Amino acid sequence: MSMWIPTEHEKYGVVLAGFRGTVQHGLPLEIGDTVQILEKCEGWYRGFVLKNPNAKGIFPCCYIHLKNAHIKNKGQFETVVPSEDSVITEMTSTLRDWGAMWKQLFVKNEGDLFNRLWHVMNEILDLRRQVLVGHLTHDRMRDVKQHITARLDWGNEQLGLDLVPRREFSMVDPDDISVTELYRLMEHRHRKKETPAPVSTHHLFVHLKSLMSSNLGEELEVFFFIYDSRENRPLSERFFVKLNKNGLPKFPEKTERQCTLFVDLGSSDLRKDVYIVVHIIRIGRMGAGEKKNLCNVQYRRPFGCAVVSIADLLTADSKDDHLLKVYACNTESDWSQIHDNIIKKVNSRYNLSGSNTGLAVALQLLHGDIEQLRREYMVLFTRGVSITKKLGFSDVIMPGEMRNDLYMTLEKGEFEKGGKSVARNVEITIYALDADGQILKGFVAVGSGEPGGDEYHTFVLYHNNSPRWAEQIKLPIPVDMFRGSHVRFEFRHCSTKDKGEKKLFGFSFVPLMQEDGRTLPDGTHELIVHKCEENANLQDCSRYLKLPFSKSNLPGNNQTVKGTKESLWITSFLCSTKLTQNGDMLDLLKWRAHPERISDSLSKLKEIDGSEIVKFLQDTLDTLFGILDESSQRYALKVFDCLVHIINLLQDSKFQHFKPVMDTYIESHFAGALSYRDLIKVLKWYVDRIIDADRQEHIQQVLKATEYIFKYIVQSRRLFALATGGQNEEEFRCCMHELFMSIRFFLSQENKSMRPITHTQAVFLQSFPAVYNELLKLFTVREVATFVRETLGSLPTASQPDCPLEAVKLHCIAKTVDSQLYTNPDSRCVLLPVVLRLLQAHMQEQRDLVMCAHILTCMLSLLKKDDTDSSSSEEVDLIVESVLAVLLRTILEVANRPQPAGPTLRPQVQDVTGEFVSCLLALLRHMKDKHYQQLLQRFTSKEDLRDFLLHIFTVFRILIRPEMFPKDWTVMRLVTNNIIITTVLYLSDALRKNFLSEKFDYKVWDSYFCLSVIFINQTCLQLETFSASKKKKILEKYGDMRVMMGCEIFSMWQNLGEHKLNFIPAMIGPFLEVTLVPQPDLRNVMIPIFHDMMDWEQRRSGNFKQVEAKLIDKLDSLMSEGKGDETYRELFNSILLKKIERETWRESGISLIATVTRLMERLLDYRDCMKLGEVDGKKIGCTVSLLNFYKTELNKEEMYIRYIHKLYDLHLKAQNYTEASYTLLLYDELLEWSERPLREFLSYPMQSEWQRKEYLHLTIIQNFDRGKCWENGILLCRELADQYESYYDYRNLSKMRMMEASFYDKIMDQQRLEPEFFRVGFYGKKFPFFLRNKEFVCRGHDYERLEAFQQRMLNEFPHAIAMQHANQPDQTIYQAEAQYLQIYAVTPIPDSQDVLQRDGVPDNIKSFYKVNHIWRFRYDRPFHKGTKDKENEFKSLWVERTTLTLVQSLPGISRWFEVERRELVEVSPLENAIEVIENKNLQLRTLITQCQTRQMQNINPLTMCLNGVIDAAVNGGLARYQEAFFVKDYIMNHPEDGDKIGRLRELMFEQAHILEFGLTVHEKFVPQDMRPLHKKLVDQFHLMKSSLGIQEFPAYVRASPIHFTNGSPRVGRNSAPNIMSPDGGARVVSRRSPLSYPAVNRYSSSSLSSQASNEVSNITGHSESSDEVFNMQPSPSTSSLSSNHSASPNVSSSAPSSARGSPQLSDKHKHPRENCLSPRDRPCSAVYPNPMEPTQRPVPHPAGDSSLPRSDPNISSPDKVVKPAPSSWSLDMPLSEFNGKCPPVPPRPPYSGSPARTTRSQSPVSTSRSPQKTSVPPFTPSPTECQSTGLVSNSPVLSGSYSSGISSLSRCSVSEASGTENTPTDHVLPNSASSGSDELIRRENKTPPPYSIHERNNPRRQVPLPPSLSLPPNVDAPPIPPKPHQIRRQDTEPRRPEQFPRPRPIPRKVSQL
Repeated sequence: MSMWIPTEHEKYGVVLAGFRGTVQHGLPLEIGDTVQILEKCEGWYRGFVLKNPNAKGIFPCCYIHLKNAHIKNKGQFETVVPSEDSVITEMTSTLRDWGAMWKQLFVKNEGDLFNRLWHVMNEILDLRRQVLVGHLTHDRMRDVKQHITARLDWGNEQLGLDLVPRREFSMVDPDDISVTELYRLMEHRHRKKETPAPVSTHHLFVHLKSLMSSNLGEELEVFFFIYDSRENRPLSERFFVKLNKNGLPKFPEKTERQCTLFVDLGSSDLRKDVYIVVHIIRIGRMGAGEKKNLCNVQYRRPFGCAVVSIADLLTADSKDDHLLKVYACNTESDWSQIHDNIIKKVNSRYNLSGSNTGLAVALQLLHGDIEQLRREYMVLFTRGVSITKKLGFSDVIMPGEMRNDLYMTLEKGEFEKGGKSVARNVEITIYALDADGQILKGFVAVGSGEPGGDEYHTFVLYHNNSPRWAEQIKLPIPVDMFRGSHVRFEFRHCSTKDKGEKKLFGFSFVPLMQEDGRTLPDGTHELIVHKCEENANLQDCSRYLKLPFSKSNLPGNNQTVKGTKESLWITSFLCSTKLTQNGDMLDLLKWRAHPERISDSLSKLKEIDGSEIVKFLQDTLDTLFGILDESSQRYALKVFDCLVHIINLLQDSKFQHFKPVMDTYIESHFAGALSYRDLIKVLKWYVDRIIDADRQEHIQQVLKATEYIFKYIVQSRRLFALATGGQNEEEFRCCMHELFMSIRFFLSQENKSMRPITHTQAVFLQSFPAVYNELLKLFTVREVATFVRETLGSLPTASQPDCPLEAVKLHCIAKTVDSQLYTNPDSRCVLLPVVLRLLQAHMQEQRDLVMCAHILTCMLSLLKKDDTDSSSSEEVDLIVESVLAVLLRTILEVANRPQPAGPTLRPQVQDVTGEFVSCLLALLRHMKDKHYQQLLQRFTSKEDLRDFLLHIFTVFRILIRPEMFPKDWTVMRLVTNNIIITTVLYLSDALRKNFLSEKFDYKVWDSYFCLSVIFINQTCLQLETFSASKKKKILEKYGDMRVMMGCEIFSMWQNLGEHKLNFIPAMIGPFLEVTLVPQPDLRNVMIPIFHDMMDWEQRRSGNFKQVEAKLIDKLDSLMSEGKGDETYRELFNSILLKKIERETWRESGISLIATVTRLMERLLDYRDCMKLGEVDGKKIGCTVSLLNFYKTELNKEEMYIRYIHKLYDLHLKAQNYTEASYTLLLYDELLEWSERPLREFLSYPMQSEWQRKEYLHLTIIQNFDRGKCWENGILLCRELADQYESYYDYRNLSKMRMMEASFYDKIMDQQRLEPEFFRVGFYGKKFPFFLRNKEFVCRGHDYERLEAFQQRMLNEFPHAIAMQHANQPDQTIYQAEAQYLQIYAVTPIPDSQDVLQRDGVPDNIKSFYKVNHIWRFRYDRPFHKGTKDKENEFKSLWVERTTLTLVQSLPGISRWFEVERRELVEVSPLENAIEVIENKNLQLRTLITQCQTRQMQNINPLTMCLNGVIDAAVNGGLARYQEAFFVKDYIMNHPEDGDKIGRLRELMFEQAHILEFGLTVHEKFVPQDMRPLHKKLVDQFHLMKSSLGIQEFPAYVRASPIHFTNGSPRVGRNSAPNIMSPDGGARVVSRRSPLSYPAVNRYSSSSLSSQASNEVSNITGHSESSDEVFNMQPSPSTSSLSSNHSASPNVSSSAPSSARGSPQLSDKHKHPRENCLSPRDRPCSAVYPNPMEPTQRPVPHPAGDSSLPRSDPNISSPDKVVKPAPSSWSLDMPLSEFNGKCPPVPPRPPYSGSPARTTRSQSPVSTSRSPQKTSVPPFTPSPTECQSTGLVSNSPVLSGSYSSGISSLSRCSVSEASGTENTPTDHVLPNSASSGSDELIRRENKTPPPYSIHERNNPRRQVPLPPSLSLPPNVDAPPIPPKPHQIRRQDTEPRRPEQFPRPRPIPRKVSQL
């Protein structure tokens, strides 16, 4: 068996094909992966993929392409680096990184960048192939690499990746270069990226496309030139294009004839008054409209002109073509000025050439050097473009530039008529001729574009003897042909008659060079027109060349020629690098011919134009040194001055490029071997006279030229030594030493009174560093260094800070450090002390910091190269000693200096800071142990060391600021951090040794810890956020520096001992921030510090409340920033619990840890919820959970208030205005009406407590208004009005009263939607903490039904599973790692009935009280117990009633609250039957009353109800009850139900009695067309009575008139019930507003009902609204017995509560908004007060309440008399007796026994309405029951379709009065107020405190107690007429079940915020 052998050379490869790794130990591979190979065996390799080095495995050799690689750290931890071009390596890694990010761009829909990056990646891949092939030339390879790196940088910038430092296209390893060099590279690349260098040279590209005109037909010539309208002169020569007869270029194949580049435009030329001018000349007949005749002669004639400003091109799109308008002259004589007239808009002299005439031209401005343009616009230059030059030289004259152009402009002419009657048509023909009279072929050119010709013809102006042409021609005649050449102008008259001959009538000429060698001077010349009519006379040029040519140089006696009128004016301009027009220049160059003129010529040299001197620079220098050699004694000083003038001339920017020409001259052509003596002598002479000279200007000019003077001296001495073998060496050295002694003496002088010697010293110092390299040619390095040191050391030290010499000194030092002299280590050790001394002085005074930074950078960049040298260590020590302290101080001052307002200064300051920082980092990197030891030993006192440590720690904090370096400088940041952590490790030892025990210094230690914390939290060190490749590189190079620093913090903390107490609690927050960093090792190191803090705090204080408070405060802010995770919570909990196991304070420690852990759970949930987009219930619920936690468990008021406002903002965003009001009310209730000042907080300004509370009140009122919760707003209006009234602020009081009134109007006029309520269970561990395994009741949105609510919840929790049953889940569901949602609708149970039961209260008011302030909700489920009787299912039909009690009432600060208590009772079949009939009777009473009082406009609802009940009874509904419960077997088997059976019988009789009375009322109001139906109902009613065996009603029924619940509407509306006190007096109790009951924000839920509820939804109702009664639809008169009685477990089948009281309305009775709504969508709402606890409910005096709207069987008959009302009558009274009297209420015999058997209960429960869908308003229970207080709103669910009220599926409402368990016989009903206090008692609450409007005492508004909360007198019931087989028991009436206690609210704390 073969063995695995480690590989030697096969180390690195690329995967060629994918490998699945299906073999044992196989490693899956993908194409393109790079692998590192460790071992091999029989065709297999073992290794790993570089992107995942932890996964090792085997793979086939044939799948790998091997590549050469270098191995580092060979062995177990070896790393492999491919040995390929670094650019290739970078390309490969970068493209891999881009690949993943590129896909993400597609996901994020950033299509533009996605496509651009795709193209760039493909381009890089193509270039990579070219490089890998290796067939490129060296230059081409350089270009390709440059292109690649440019593309890589572009992509990195676009993707936000790091800036890569490069040198020569290769990535730079930061370890291989100095930090200062690294900073320079980064800065250079950053600046290059940000600000391109300004360009001073510009070029204009012109491409003529065509001339568009309708009247062409002749060839055209187009001339372009650039024109300066300010100076009225052309700036360039002309570009000439020929067009054919169609207006297109004549030579389209030759692009250089259509395109040109106007070159060398300066920045000053790009201004508004510089134009491109186009002149167009036509070639053809004299007149444009002439008919073609026999004459074939063609003339050049003006056609048109166009202009465009160059400034317009700066803003125009360069790719667009320009269409230039063409203008023509009104008169030809103005042609030469047409462009000026167009520019100046002299409209009278030109007009448009044609409406559709235009010149199509492409114009583009290009910027940069011409060579750069050739590279960038290669296609442009390859296809051909002509160059159009500027007139004259460009701003910068380059040496070697050859140019010899003579420009002539034909300005104008004056001619005689010549015997003609009209003026001539003059044409000039121009020739250039040589000395022999031969025509120079091809040297007459118009400009660029078309090639030059032998002659040129001007255009012809018709009949004009004074023509003005302004035509410019160019004569590029070679220099050697200039002498003797001349230009001849021939004048011809162009006849338009006959053959159109051109007749010669004269000529002019001008020679190009004068006899003395000077060329024709520039300027205007008036030429003589010589008569000549024969061409033959011009053949011999020698004949006319002897004639005068110009009138300016005629002899004085030649008046004949002078007086002639005919002249030609031309302007000449020479642009030549070889020819001169200056006579003085020629005299100097020919000095040997005229020795007597030498002195004058030398003196005049300074007056000659510089361009003339540089043209003849070498000749001039030869002349000067020739004169010096021959006449040194006589002319030495003048020659020296001339030499200084020429040298300084080259300092001018225009001629600075000629310096290399002079350097070349010195090296190669200079031959003055003896000149050095004279030059030294004259220079020393000048230096010696500096001190005494009155005027320093000339001497300063001499010193400016020091560099080149020394160059001449050194070169002369070298030539002399070469020629003589080194003679006179000592003499030379002696002269040089004397010269330097003179220099040092003059430099050492200080300013005297009137002699500004300082400026002269500054001039010398500026040029002195340039001398070093020259001296090194003759002296040794140490000698030159000594010269320099002594010279610089002689400078005066005590100078004024504003002295210019100080800045120059520093520049001199900078140049010295940059020089080759300083680079040499031998000379550096000589120069370093003087350099450091000057540098330190400047840095201490904070002067010239930019230059100081530059000097220090240069010094430190040299250290890197000599790092191994021993002298380098000494240099480092010297630099540290001199500048480290001042460098730290400088960085501190520069970084903290307030920045000026101007944005321009900021980059400079940034540069300085960056330079100094890089210097400090470089210096610290060079420091070793020895340097740190020496540094620390230099501190003589602890104070000095303390200051140093504070400075360096502060500087380090500055260095790691995010703004210190640009965002993409990760490389620089990592280097910085590496140096910082190394330095901190050195300095921490000094901290331990010097500042512990009795020498402890808190400030230093605090600075150290702060630095460490900031260091760890840097963004650039959070490796988790980086890509895998980047993270791997950083870990390989630096490791995880956070862990290193964390270990150092822990070590230093352990050393503190008892001094730890100084940092508790200050360092808790910073250390907590460190532990939140997602690095496991760091967390394990740092979390135990909290245990240490708890321990020391326990020792000091006996508790650790400070630790707890600080931890909680910081956790909120840190976690809201995105720090921390679930892993941290678990780690924090486990580590600290383990640490405190053996502590004595273990219990309190566990409590703290548990509190903090719970807070983390909530904060993490909150953060996760807030990441979602839209506001949903999850966000609100999470915020509520956190808000409650801060208030109840932590008592953090400020955090509590902050989250109140966060919750408020969420509600506003979700348009939950009512919830927003309740939320803001929490803060409002913390404030009092006082003048206490409050500080600025959140968005609130500094103001008094009264002002803030007023603002909050107004805001809450506004939101209650928007949420249509006007009843709550009214209370706040009243409270605010009381405040305004107490301050006599009647203006605001008036506004508040008007607002209150408007709310009353809105209550009465506007409709409000009645919300649904849903119970939601959240089961499973995957839910957030605040939802997990809890159930809530949720208040639905407007129009939201169960299906929509379910869908919304599933959208909020997309991973949740909807449970399809309503049963409680088991433990497997609770513990499942999933999310389960259980949703069904529930019915609200209002807590009080006062408003709902009061007579005549409008339905608009009642609707609010039905669904507001609801604490309890109910869900009924019918089921069969035992064997189901198929014949009569009523026998076994039970109802399971679940009652949910919330922690807070709805609505509140949330739309959902958690269920606090869950009760379940079972209602027996008999009790169910009683409830059903009671509710149906109540419904009948209500409808009859509404009909009596004429509240119904339509009698149909009563008709349908009567029909349904009678029909069902006739068809067996009531009979089924009789069969079930009245049979002997049932009575015998259930003796305990005797009273209930009697009760059922009474109700059945009562129903018949009500029906009879109802039919009587119905007969009165029934319309004529409904009479047959009424008759049918009467007949059926008799059948019903007979079926029930009723022949006559029992006496107790007949004797008792029917009491209608609503009674007379006028009685209850204006009367308030009196509550009788025990002493018999009436007591008025303050009315408790609905808003005064706690509405603490808890959680919500929803409901699920059985299928049976749907089947009866059309026939039952819950509303008392009289309006709604008319909205009922008739339904089939079918018995409910036919219904399906089985309960469905389907979650979605429950009926929304809004079905109660929302029967359909006929369209004419509907509100417009309701016409589009289903019956369930009808708006309504409600508010109910809270019932009080039994302990708070006093028992009033047993006196009747005459205002009670119902009878009570326990009240005596006289007390039951109700105030008569004309609108109410009794069934048994004759109608005549109802005159103004209200009938007595028929008493109902009470029954004993519990109506429901409690099967499972945590606390007493009150029943509520069923969630069944219904269409009929609810009825209160029997008026004979004292417990009917809460029945009206208890939402009875009645039987099937308007039948007898008996339904096998009905889930009747059992009121609280009905009772759910047997109670003692004492009747104690709840009261709303205690007898001894006017203060309203609110429910006690556990935590948080009640979020409601409460305790708002208003002494001016005493309101009687609502009747629903009053206590009925505790008296025996009146006697009841006996009934057969029934015994009545008065003592068994169940009392109202006791309310479960509400927790008391925490006493309100007045907010300090």
